[in-house]
Amino acid sequence: MKQSELFIKTLKEIPKEAVALNHKLLIKAGYIDQLSSGVFTILDLGLKVIYKIENIVRKEMNNIGGIEILMPALIPRENWKETDRWDIDVILKTKSNYGKKEYGLGWTHEEVITPLVKKFIHSYKDLPKYIYQIQTKFRDEARPKSGLFRSREFIMKDLYSFHATEKDLNDYYETVKKAYFKIYGILGIGEMTYLTYASGGDFSKYSHEFQMVTPYGEDTIYICDKCSIAINAEIVEGKPTCPDCKNINLKEEKAIEVGNIFKLKNRFSKPFGVNFTDKDGNKKTSVMGCYGLGISRVMGAIAEVYNDKEGLRWPSSVAPYDIHMLQLDDDAKQESESVYKLLVKEGIDVLWDDRQETAGTKLKDADLIGIPIRLIVSSRTLSKKSVELKKRDEDKPIIVSKNMVVSEVKKML
Repeated sequence: MKQSELFIKTLKEIPKEAVALNHKLLIKAGYIDQLSSGVFTILDLGLKVIYKIENIVRKEMNNIGGIEILMPALIPRENWKETDRWDIDVILKTKSNYGKKEYGLGWTHEEVITPLVKKFIHSYKDLPKYIYQIQTKFRDEARPKSGLFRSREFIMKDLYSFHATEKDLNDYYETVKKAYFKIYGILGIGEMTYLTYASGGDFSKYSHEFQMVTPYGEDTIYICDKCSIAINAEIVEGKPTCPDCKNINLKEEKAIEVGNIFKLKNRFSKPFGVNFTDKDGNKKTSVMGCYGLGISRVMGAIAEVYNDKEGLRWPSSVAPYDIHMLQLDDDAKQESESVYKLLVKEGIDVLWDDRQETAGTKLKDADLIGIPIRLIVSSRTLSKKSVELKKRDEDKPIIVSKNMVVSEVKKML
């Protein structure tokens, strides 16, 4: 892709409404644009990052039996009334001009998935079911001042599981935990993310969050130095104690929630009548679990921890491109095109900075945008029949002959 053909442009100044680090970096580097408080447009560079995160999540959800669908964002009032959440939890409401039918904008989808599954579950042989979507959600955040962390509209993966027994629910719950940690490992945040006990709300004593430690985090957690389990400060009464090993030596950290999972049990299946006949002919109500992972929130979380004073430093798994190739002068245009075609032919995704800008501007923008590998083609490198390669997170570049550029790049990826 030629950079001159991108929709985005980097900014010289950070807008005053950008307070959180992820907000400042993503908006300055041209990944997002703010429409209003807590509402963002994901720009072309940002969308490539979003798609990569989605596909990592999608692959692991499929690996644990998930079936992907897409549910509507407009949820009828009567569905919310069925679970007594219309007057309590539904904040963003709208009314049709035709027929005056009322809807709530979906911030969660139990009121859609549960009656849907009811249509297809009749026998224990129809269970379990694991159904997920990746979709836009809406929440009326009171203080949307943290960029992609506290936005009023966001992209989320939500998985819902339906089971014949609580044992089966518990077993699948553990399977999802493992899948989430695999996802965070691939995203580059696995080592800094902790399984965290949190409030179970109306559903159970505890739920679990996945909290990524960062000095810029909004939440406070306590991490056990023995088993690495954490507790959200919101549920701590008195001195923090590890729920698993009862250790009292816990370290306080700031963190960002990057996922959460709940055992819903029959909180939604009972009011909607998701019943089945067991193998003995008895009528039973299915039990449920739900498993959320904020796609756009994770993008913001990665930006919070993968950066330096120059800009972003994306992990290769989610970077918008593999290589940022800088053509530093007009004399290098023909050779730049040759190198570009060579890399693309090998399946390497390249952003080619062909703009009529100074070398200094191009170098500065490359650091800000944060693609993992920078490749320079210039009159100076041409005189040596070579190119310059440098990893974004390293200081020293290397000079590589043109005929070795593909093999060197593949080593670095």
